[in-house]
Amino acid sequence: MDKSSLKVAVIDMNNGAPNQGMRGIQEILSRFGNENNVDLSFDIFDLRQKDEIPGIEYDAYISSGGPGSPVESKGEKWENDFFNLLDQIEAFNAANDDQKKYAFLICHSFQLACRKYALGNVTERRSNAFGIFPITLTEDGESDEIFDGITNPFFSVDSRDWQVIEPDFAAFEAKGAKLLAIEKERKHVNLERCMMSIRFSDEIIGTQFHPEADPVGMKMYLLLEEKKKAIIDLHGEQKYLDMLNSLDDPARIVLTQSVILPNFLRKAIGNLQEA
Repeated sequence: MDKSSLKVAVIDMNNGAPNQGMRGIQEILSRFGNENNVDLSFDIFDLRQKDEIPGIEYDAYISSGGPGSPVESKGEKWENDFFNLLDQIEAFNAANDDQKKYAFLICHSFQLACRKYALGNVTERRSNAFGIFPITLTEDGESDEIFDGITNPFFSVDSRDWQVIEPDFAAFEAKGAKLLAIEKERKHVNLERCMMSIRFSDEIIGTQFHPEADPVGMKMYLLLEEKKKAIIDLHGEQKYLDMLNSLDDPARIVLTQSVILPNFLRKAIGNLQEA
């Protein structure tokens, strides 16, 4: 049986900051190709540090998280290039019925897209969110193929100083976007729940959380003294120990990493096979 082929562009939004996310994305891509008999190739584009941006020749695009404000970059060349690429993907999809381009936007990339499409209020959090947290699927999320095989709620790594709140549902409707997941509802905390996943279009989806995170990378983060202190100060030592102990739980981030990005890639390769 001939291998299917899939060409993926990975956009690095980390601006040179050390991170585990890029390793996680690359491992998922390599594993997906091997396990699914797919000739999968990928190129990495260092957008914020080197102004590298992919063209429209790729089948799928994955854009990473990254540090800093998703608001202060307004008008910068690299951000304009990123928004232009999203416009090109949407224009290609509008003009082609048989073949589509797919994009998955993670954390910082997700926040930028929410700002571009004016779907909510992109705002700085009162305190940093870092750890493994439950995420709740909406009714649209429960029926979306990207979450096929996940639990509700499910667990993922959350790492951010910013958030997108106060969804503008008129803008959602005009865009044809759907809110797929939100922060766990906490009735005793009088704060707006953050949007955690949005389907911007049939082919473009984003998550505030990190579906690429794995136990190896998360353990490296949790053992950093500054991260350990921040979690204990905010949630207590028991919560910190629970996070460490849950890393290899097959029902938590192991499940999330094995489901969400692979589902995205299956959709992209399935579309190519149909075409």
